[in-house]
Amino acid sequence: MDVLDVSLRIGGVLLAFLLLPLLVGQAEHKVMAHMQGRLGPMHAGGFHGWAQLVADGVKFAQKEDVVPQGADRTLFRLAPAVALIPYLIVLIAIPVGPGGMVGEVIDAGIFFVLAVLGVGVLGSLMGGWASANKYSLLGGLRTAAQLMAYELPLILAAASVVMAAGTLSLPGILDAFAWWWVPWQLIGGFVFFTAGIAELHRPPFDAPLAPEEIIFGAFTEYSGLRFALFLLAEYAGIVVVAALTAVLFLGGWHGPLPDQLGWLWTTLKTAVLCFLVIWARVAWPRLRVDQIQRFAWTVLVPLALAQIALTGVVKVVFL
Repeated sequence: MDVLDVSLRIGGVLLAFLLLPLLVGQAEHKVMAHMQGRLGPMHAGGFHGWAQLVADGVKFAQKEDVVPQGADRTLFRLAPAVALIPYLIVLIAIPVGPGGMVGEVIDAGIFFVLAVLGVGVLGSLMGGWASANKYSLLGGLRTAAQLMAYELPLILAAASVVMAAGTLSLPGILDAFAWWWVPWQLIGGFVFFTAGIAELHRPPFDAPLAPEEIIFGAFTEYSGLRFALFLLAEYAGIVVVAALTAVLFLGGWHGPLPDQLGWLWTTLKTAVLCFLVIWARVAWPRLRVDQIQRFAWTVLVPLALAQIALTGVVKVVFL
């Protein structure tokens, strides 16, 4: 691998990391504006509210960056980076198209991405603990409980795909993919996607934030660009979860397009899943903390185990 190839791969990953979360944020403004009749995102700046995202960026840049007096200043300042950087690292391992269109091929890629995704959630825990605020601490505790509940079904759902493909490599999973997999992996796809949304604290699983109850959870004391980094981490997480779901359960670059345009098919699948995340925010009310826990342990975990059992039966009988 020459220097030019490495530079192109790094540049592509950085460009995707800087651009895609902003596009998802802009899309959320527009989709919610249409669904809820919001005037700002529809009219700010004139043509179809193009200036709304710019106005948000200027607003965050102008706000004062305040650190609470009793806070752990080191952890408080470090938390936004811990929340954001893991999603950049995960993007390196996600294959976009055939022929080496991936930042880095990792033999145990599925283990790598799941492990790094878990690190990203620690940013919220650090922020809640370090803020010296009871609402932030409560949000951090809710985050920890939600992480423990939804990490298990997330891993179990991914394990069913690993069983079917016989490899831990993400490009290897796509090389082994067959379209007839999709129907009997739909349960696992639902579990993986839902657990991913829950780990991102997206509605209806946003009890760790709950603005009406605990102000904004672990982010209550954050302002300015540090708060913007947490929001950027959320949108980057949406892109990562949607892309992983597309790769693991929907065939990634496989589709009616030629292999040379496989990246476009992957992008389209990821965009549709990102839309579903936004639609869920508009369509579903927030679940209570106990309902979130009950849903994970009594619905998602049994479904994930059933998916693994089904995968084992299919492997023995038909493969």
